[in-house]
Amino acid sequence: MIQKQLLVTDRVRHPPAEGFSWVDRRFLREFASRLSGDAVFLYLFLAAVSDRQGLSFYRDATLAVCLRIREEAVVAARDDLVIHDLVAYQAPLTQVLSLPRPRVERGGPAALREQLRTLAAEDESPASRRRNA
Repeated sequence: MIQKQLLVTDRVRHPPAEGFSWVDRRFLREFASRLSGDAVFLYLFLAAVSDRQGLSFYRDATLAVCLRIREEAVVAARDDLVIHDLVAYQAPLTQVLSLPRPRVERGGPAALREQLRTLAAEDESPASRRRNA
């Protein structure tokens, strides 16, 4: 039996604050257009089959059969997801990660305001207070 363990302990995903889907809408807005079609397909599949911590242990051959793509395409798609910091992979485990923080776009006051809110919220968190103590 495969022993499951978190690969990135500080990136356990949680349901999004908005909406009702397990897939955060930000994935579609901010990441899908930068990924290959196979990578989007793989991400959605992994999000659907992973446990509450985002972990799954499907082998490449099984993923290829389920997604009806070549095994090489599975590997390339996963590499694309790893490069974009959307999943962590350490055979045989794949962990769907919480989405990376939004990037601040140049000249975007709304984006800057959101980034500052995020940073302020982190400063208020109990974990942050323990680190700063």
